[in-house]
Amino acid sequence: MTVKLSDAEYEIMKIIWEKREQTTLFSYIMDELARQGKPCPKNTLIVLLSRLVGKGYLSATKIGRRNEYTALISEAEYQMTQTQNFIDKVYEGSVKGLVTNLIAGDLLSDEEYEELKKLLEGGRG
Repeated sequence: MTVKLSDAEYEIMKIIWEKREQTTLFSYIMDELARQGKPCPKNTLIVLLSRLVGKGYLSATKIGRRNEYTALISEAEYQMTQTQNFIDKVYEGSVKGLVTNLIAGDLLSDEEYEELKKLLEGGRG
């Protein structure tokens, strides 16, 4: 089971996932957070990155004075695990309950509804 990320940890992981390179430098993460209007003090970022390493999301390699971080879990893996956790917790494991609420609550656009309908009619492949 993948441990849920805090909002701040998730923002960091999104930066790493979006970069799509094997390693990401500490300085790149710091700069990207600032560019997104979410500046983070250096010590806070160090703590957050350490937590992500401890939770098994990242590995860290020290190259001279620089730290490079590598994602150990893909964004798709995280999304799948968190979706399953949400369905288990809120809908007692019932995907049908989730889909019913999305439709009944008018939470899907017409395009999303049609796309979902096509996926369901197409089966599992």
